[in-house]
Amino acid sequence: AFKAAVAQARADALAAGVPIFYRDSTTGLEVMEQPGGKRFEIRYLPGAPRDHNYEVLRELSRSAA
Repeated sequence: AFKAAVAQARADALAAGVPIFYRDSTTGLEVMEQPGGKRFEIRYLPGAPRDHNYEVLRELSRSAA
């Protein structure tokens, strides 16, 4: 039930146009996923303002994230 709820919350956020941020459990990369399906490796910027606290390092292929 928990996994289904997480999957639904993820789908709802993306459907609402909100990007999601997570650490990929397979690669260990910090990832931002956009509603359009693109995924990016990011790096968090400690001490930066909340709305600018990361930078995009590269776009990830579907198999990399």
